[in-house]
Amino acid sequence: MTSEELEKLFQEAVKRVNDHTEPFPADFLLRLYAYYKKATNDYGRPNSKKPIINAFKTNALFQVQDISEDEAKKEYIALVKNYFLYRK
Repeated sequence: MTSEELEKLFQEAVKRVNDHTEPFPADFLLRLYAYYKKATNDYGRPNSKKPIINAFKTNALFQVQDISEDEAKKEYIALVKNYFLYRK
């Protein structure tokens, strides 16, 4: 798969998540958050008003620190695909 193809699939997965109107499970959101931040090379600090949420987000980022941006995109795509595959 080329970088362009991967980027297209990643953007489609992001759109699918953004277009979804029902709430996602918290653990799923944390994984999406971490992979998205890694995939987009966005290393800004979590900025929730609740310190506990920032702690969870920071922990999720630590868990993906050793993977590449392309691997993060692949993981994000797989998460989204699997989530919607097993929904109604």
